[in-house]
Formats: sequence, C-alpha cells, structure tokens
Amino acid sequence: MMGRWAPPIALGVIVAAFLGPFAWVLLASVQPGANLAAEPTWEFSLTNFEAVLTWETTVLPLINSVIISGGTAALTVIVSALAAYPLSRYRLRYKRHFMLTLLFSTGLPVVAILVPVYSMFFRLNLYGSVPAMIVFLSASSLPFAIWLMKNFMDGVPISLEEAAWVDGAGWVQSLTRVVAPLMAPGIAVVGIFVFVGQWGNFFAPLILLDAPEKQPAAMTIFTFFTQYGQVAYGELAAFSIIYTTPAVILYVAVNRYLAGSFNLGGAVKG
Repeated sequence: MMGRWAPPIALGVIVAAFLGPFAWVLLASVQPGANLAAEPTWEFSLTNFEAVLTWETTVLPLINSVIISGGTAALTVIVSALAAYPLSRYRLRYKRHFMLTLLFSTGLPVVAILVPVYSMFFRLNLYGSVPAMIVFLSASSLPFAIWLMKNFMDGVPISLEEAAWVDGAGWVQSLTRVVAPLMAPGIAVVGIFVFVGQWGNFFAPLILLDAPEKQPAAMTIFTFFTQYGQVAYGELAAFSIIYTTPAVILYVAVNRYLAGSFNLGGAVKG
C-alpha cells in the first residue's frame, strides 16, 4: 500500500516546491507594498509593472537578451548540424573517442574558463563585443548540442539520402532538404535548449560586456537591490514575470515540434 502512494506523494512534493515560489512571484507582483512574506491580501495594483516597464530597465535589456540568446541558438544549431552530419553518416576511425570527449566537455563549467576568456577578449580587442560573446557562448554550447543533434540525426534513415544522391544531390542538399526537415523536432529541441540556457546566463555578460546598454535582462536584477541590502520585492516579482514570458512563448510556439515525432515508417517503400 505504501509503495502505491509513494510516487504520487513524491510528485506532489516536487510540484509544491515549484509552485510555491511561483505563487509568491504572482502575489508580490500585484501588491504595492510586497515584502518577502508576500501574504495574500485584497490589495491589487499594477504599479510594480508600471515601474519596471521602462526602456532602460526592461525593454532594452530584453532586446539584448533576444539578440544574444537567439544569435547563440541559431549559430549553435547550424554548426552542430554540420558537425553531427559526418559523425552520424560516416565511419570515422576515432568517432567513439570524439563522442566521449564531447560528453566529457558537457560537464566542464563555463564559469571556470571565463577568466582566461576575458584575458583573450581583452588582448584581441574584443572586450565588450556582443558578436564575439555570441561566438563564445555558441562554442560553449556546442558539445552537448552536437551530442543531441547526432542522436537525432541517427533516427533519419540513410536510405532517404541515398535516393537523393541517385538524383544528383550533394551532401549539402541532402542535409538541408532531406535530413533537416525530417529531424525538425530535434532541431527545435537543440535550439530551445541553447536559447533558454543562454537566456538565464548571468556571469558571461557580467564579465565580457562593458557597457550597460549592451547588458541582457539577466543583469537587470541588480537594479532591484540597494547597497544597503534593501530589495524592491514587488518590482523584482513583476520583472521576473516579464523576464520569463519570452521563454514561455518560445515553448508554446514550437510545441508541435517538441510533441511531434519523426514518423518515418512510411517514408521508404520496399
């Protein structure tokens, strides 16, 4: 009997652990004098949202976040697809060693290499460059992205490409016109994984970007803390809701790709 109720109880505890902080954010965002307790009251006001919805506090940082996270996701998807193609389709001598190296690289913390990266950026006169930081973030996301992309690409039958090769298509055409459309769910997974991962990146912009107008929304959290330890909890909660909205919209927009399947059973006849 106890074993029957153990999974629902454990699931309920996990759900409560996630919904508790989220409920606090919702309550504090609509209470003018919200504090750390955020007790339910009949007070309702949008003053916290009005206070944070300014160009300097929210709009410009969100635009920067979209540029940085979107650029990193796009570049990572393209490079990881090109790198995963030979790993999936060709018999390489050291492929297993290379894949294990990629798997090992996914466990290396990016924060540990930010100091030498900062030194490299400074010497190459790239400090404060948003494109240079996008390239660095893409490079740090590539190991796991290549690993995922290769596994998704393995699910596409090579016989489909062979048919395209017979018709005169090269590997670029077969990759873009045959493999990529069939593994759209995998591409969506990799893109969302990288986008959301960089959306919450705090340390890389803090170290590699110099000007406030280049900082993403993750850095705006600083503005709600004073040097005397006081926190604007209501404005912080309102900003948190606005900050998470683009990621939620992205999930909803590509939901059909994430929930879909390859359905390649009838793609090859005979």
